Amino acid sequence: MAQTLQFDQDLIRKYDKAGPRYTSYPTAPQFTNAFGEAELKRSIARSNNEMIPKPLSLYVHIPFCDTICYYCACNKIITKNHSLSDEYLDLLETELGMLSPLFDPDREIEQLHLGGGTPTFLNDEEMMQLMALIEDHFRIAPDCEMSIEIDPRKVTDQSLRTLTNIGFNRMSLGVQDFDERVQRAVNRVQSYEMVRDRLQAAREYGVQSVNMDLIYGLPFQSVETFGRTLDKVIELRPDRLSIFNYAHLPERFKPQRRINAEDLPSPAEKLDIFQLTLARLQEAGYVYIGMDHFALESDSMVKAQQEGTLQRNFQGYSTHADTDLVAIGVSSIASIGDSYSQNSSDMESYRELLQSGQLPVVRGLQLSDEDRLRKQVINQLICHFHLDFDRVEAVWDIRFSEHFASELEQLQDMVADGLVEIDARSIRVTDKGRLLIRTVCMVFDEYLRHNVVQFSKVI
Repeated sequence: MAQTLQFDQDLIRKYDKAGPRYTSYPTAPQFTNAFGEAELKRSIARSNNEMIPKPLSLYVHIPFCDTICYYCACNKIITKNHSLSDEYLDLLETELGMLSPLFDPDREIEQLHLGGGTPTFLNDEEMMQLMALIEDHFRIAPDCEMSIEIDPRKVTDQSLRTLTNIGFNRMSLGVQDFDERVQRAVNRVQSYEMVRDRLQAAREYGVQSVNMDLIYGLPFQSVETFGRTLDKVIELRPDRLSIFNYAHLPERFKPQRRINAEDLPSPAEKLDIFQLTLARLQEAGYVYIGMDHFALESDSMVKAQQEGTLQRNFQGYSTHADTDLVAIGVSSIASIGDSYSQNSSDMESYRELLQSGQLPVVRGLQLSDEDRLRKQVINQLICHFHLDFDRVEAVWDIRFSEHFASELEQLQDMVADGLVEIDARSIRVTDKGRLLIRTVCMVFDEYLRHNVVQFSKVI
């Protein structure tokens, strides 16, 4: 897996377009309200009737945060009223009670993820209650990969022990930056010592893999300050790292209006920060998985990429390629068979639908054959940087060069610039092109021709 990523600033500037992150294809802007409860039930029934039904992955959305991070674009509810979580658990129990009987009882949960919001807004008793509810309604595989997003400010050592006792074996720590001036500017102050202590405690209690989230492009960041953050991160040596590009879209995300645009690093400085990050992490032994993800060579994500089983879903890159994603909670998105479905993002609507005896699905999409074909192409490129025409043709009974003649022509500029290589039977993304994989994938996205949705920049 040795990689020599080539960072070419001129090419990055040329191809650094705004585009999707491809946690799904088609992407969420294509979902429509024509897809609702009835369509979801039909999708589940079809998935149960497959010759070998897929195992399940379960996502639970916990929307609450008791403080707001100004950069955040997640679906969340800012509150210090912890009685809200008690009612929310009742709603999750109702949703589980309606949803679980639709699945074949032999289908096990192989992967469980709690996201938010701040999942650790739930106290220890509530967390145990949630796990008991899940176990009452679904079978959890003995070797289930159970992960949770952690706010180091909102979790104690005792809470970490509770989480590991009830089965959580993977944790993701939200760090973003260790520089105190940056932290104050985005309203997320947490010391290096606090994060270090939480990470060490998690490992002592048996957590198998720790991820750490960083963001570049935040106010007051510079190459110098972010370099110091990277020093501390490398010292802590998390198993995985997610390095996100901050997209300043205050017209879409109200909390970002509290960030002064003049305090943000310039585009040139931001690019230099990204270049430094790539170099430092590779020097420290991290493998570049793709887009904004890195992992130590011993990590299961690297092994999945080596074995060709890496997948991409609404949580990002995933080692569980062949599962149906079940999702519960406000705003959560499921992927069952060849469909996507999303719950209401409004808590009041979510509550009313459940209390009226309906699943809270308000939009989604049934994929066409063309969608499924392009999904396979994009997934192979974004996860493995290589596309074998024979594999695609074997599944879809097409001649790749004819079906995608226009797309292959569009790629010729990237071929000339050394980002991709194309021969008679394959496409290979070069070391120079890997950083721009989203731009490569966009060529195969037929919805972008008519899409006016505002996306973040690729880099």
